[in-house]
Amino acid sequence: MSDLFAALLLGILEGVTEFLPISSTGHLLIAQHWLGARSDFFNIVIQAGAILAVTLAFRHRLWELATGLGQPANRDYVAKIGVAFLVTALVGLPVRLAGWELPETVTPIAWALVLGGLWMLVAEHFAEKRGDLATVTWKVAVLVGLAQVVAGIFPGTSRSAAAIFVAMLAGTSRRASATEFVFLVGIPTMFAASGFAFLELAMAGGLGDEDWSSVAVAFTAAAITGFVVVRWLMGYIKAHRFTGFAIYRIVLGLLLLALMPAGA
Repeated sequence: MSDLFAALLLGILEGVTEFLPISSTGHLLIAQHWLGARSDFFNIVIQAGAILAVTLAFRHRLWELATGLGQPANRDYVAKIGVAFLVTALVGLPVRLAGWELPETVTPIAWALVLGGLWMLVAEHFAEKRGDLATVTWKVAVLVGLAQVVAGIFPGTSRSAAAIFVAMLAGTSRRASATEFVFLVGIPTMFAASGFAFLELAMAGGLGDEDWSSVAVAFTAAAITGFVVVRWLMGYIKAHRFTGFAIYRIVLGLLLLALMPAGA
């Protein structure tokens, strides 16, 4: 398999999994055992391709917020996006500077998939008992920011799953409202993460070592497939629960634990 074709497959995989609550990073790390290991920069930048997709998918909502800052409700919503982003940055940046790296074995990812799937089932059950609440509170904003950090530290957790279900438990029980807020918070979060990774690579003198053609192919593939998936997901969750995604996570995690040798 050519390197560019492998990058294309990884980009498509990223676009499909970034917005579904099944862990894009976990799937990428698993896939790279067969398609070839990639740098942290590659993984983060193609996630930015998927975030470009959500920017395009929510372009009307973003324009509404940007042009409607004179309205208190819009200012409040934008401020909460800013708070969630700042919490992620202030807590997550020290973790990154401390030298945190993605795991090199599948086992911790498999356990995160299983435990995350169980967490989704429990969280959605209790969230539905709160009724159909669409309001995003300051508490939700702070907890979404923290959830993003936790998901970044433990690949397989899923940034979207962790943040969406924290939001639903903390007060925004309507699936579509919680998902929209999490996706909008993800725009500055992932673009900032990609920019920081690029700066780290540049300061280390590693820009010349990166396979930019593979990065470009994967970025483009992630953006295109991500756009399709996010449009589909926002329609799907209006009438369906997240149960199917939770079951998928549990089954995949158990299969990996059963079939992959320890330490693989």
